[in-house]
Amino acid sequence: MAGYIAEFFGYNATDASDLALEHAASSTCPFLSVPCTKMLARDGRRSGVCAVRQKGPTAMNIICCPIRLYANDYEILRIIAEDAFGSGLKLFAGRIAVDEAKQRGGAVAVFGHRWGGELRLPKRQGNGSYFVDWVLAKIDRQGTLEEFVAVEVQTIDTTGNYRNARQALLANRRLVPDTVGLNWENVSKRILPQIIYKGQVLQREDLCKSGLYFVCPKPVYNRILDRLGGKDKLPEFSRQPASIHFLAYDYSRSASRDGAIQPLEKIDVHNTAVYKVQEAFSAITLPSANVYRDAILKALEHTQAPTGMPRSAR
Repeated sequence: MAGYIAEFFGYNATDASDLALEHAASSTCPFLSVPCTKMLARDGRRSGVCAVRQKGPTAMNIICCPIRLYANDYEILRIIAEDAFGSGLKLFAGRIAVDEAKQRGGAVAVFGHRWGGELRLPKRQGNGSYFVDWVLAKIDRQGTLEEFVAVEVQTIDTTGNYRNARQALLANRRLVPDTVGLNWENVSKRILPQIIYKGQVLQREDLCKSGLYFVCPKPVYNRILDRLGGKDKLPEFSRQPASIHFLAYDYSRSASRDGAIQPLEKIDVHNTAVYKVQEAFSAITLPSANVYRDAILKALEHTQAPTGMPRSAR
């Protein structure tokens, strides 16, 4: 499988504007205004790859770095906080949110990446973790915790590599293919089991009244729905501790231009319950009977032994 780098240090890979070149030369992430946090395994250089695209006329840009979803100063967190707690509450790093809430008549404490630090949760025995990417906690005017929601942000892991493609972009902003692919198997092996497990943990929390928000690019969302058998297998539910809110984001339909970051927009929202996700994930859709027999018969009918291969074993 082969593909291309689609976005490089925040800008379209074909963008040769001064801004795009400056961010690439300084290895700066425009979404956090700091050096890119995604490192290459072999030499420790900063990756800068936000999205990739597979070869083919209908291929689309697919976000592979979660930081890309934090565009517009973590806009997704403000959207989720408003949906869960109502409008009018500002977001603050967890450690200072209590004082701000007392002064402002309420606030949202944020725990997560570059905000409020890590929550001290008990370690889980065996594999897996209780940790989610974000916790948003509603604090009232007295500084008391009223409720909270959890947020998980997922993109898609890549396979192969993009070293040659990356070097061509750094050298002269030239777009060349490489062996980079997409690890769709992780949807079933890692992403969905994590959603189910963390959703089950959260539904036992007295103050988690809206459950888990799961944010991902639209192609990942589509693959999740396909794996679960479609939306029909995931009926809509009202807000509850067992809720899972799927939020699918993708690139804006507005035309991109050099020197500007392509905006993202919310494409779809689907609210269901963790036990429905678990039921759909556990359901097995079997193929028609005798698929092995039919494949063997077809192979026996249409294939011949390659030249030089024995036709019988002695």
